[in-house]
Amino acid sequence: MGKIYNSAAEALDGLLFDGMLIAAGGFGLCGIPENLIAAIRDAGTKDLTVASNNAGVDGFGLGVLLESRQVKKMMSSYVGENDEFMRQYLSGELELEFNPQGTLAERMRSGGCGIPGFYTKTGVGTVIAEGKEVKQFNGEDYILEEGIFADLSIVKAWKADETGNLVFRKTARNFNPPAAMCGKVCVVEVEEIVPTGSLDPDLIHLPGIYVNRLVQGNFEKRIEQRTVREA
Repeated sequence: MGKIYNSAAEALDGLLFDGMLIAAGGFGLCGIPENLIAAIRDAGTKDLTVASNNAGVDGFGLGVLLESRQVKKMMSSYVGENDEFMRQYLSGELELEFNPQGTLAERMRSGGCGIPGFYTKTGVGTVIAEGKEVKQFNGEDYILEEGIFADLSIVKAWKADETGNLVFRKTARNFNPPAAMCGKVCVVEVEEIVPTGSLDPDLIHLPGIYVNRLVQGNFEKRIEQRTVREA
């Protein structure tokens, strides 16, 4: 069954619907599925809930979906680089479900493994724990967190073979593997698609069993925060 599509729009064809939950890979501007995000913007799909470590920046990454008012709710751990995100949240236009970073990653991974929930100490005694079940193990309190089961996963990888086996490059191997795992359908954009059998099996980061559709894209290498020494 062929997994390769000619464009991001084609790769998403028939998958998008209003009110859906999308799990998006990436960290800041590193390893984000920018072509798929742009295709979702162009499709006009609205009332989205997006599970992602952060929401990109103004005018790029998930920030473009915030600007077009297509996102209803974010499930994130870090949101400090996007002024439009902050404006919408503080004005009550955007729902926000804060997750500790490790908890968010584990919620995605758990969903991908078919695990509906797990207990963690992270967040005990804070606002994160409000409304959640608390259980004791060895005299310590733990809170119940639910796995994320997304309608769609969108991720970015460095290389893929024709069956969808993925290799991520350096720090772009951040939230992409767990985000890819937790979607009912996973669409991946890559820098290069190579013939099946050309990737070293020991170097594959995510097996193709998780990947439904592939598209090769063009990417803009942005720097989120440029810091230089004084001359």
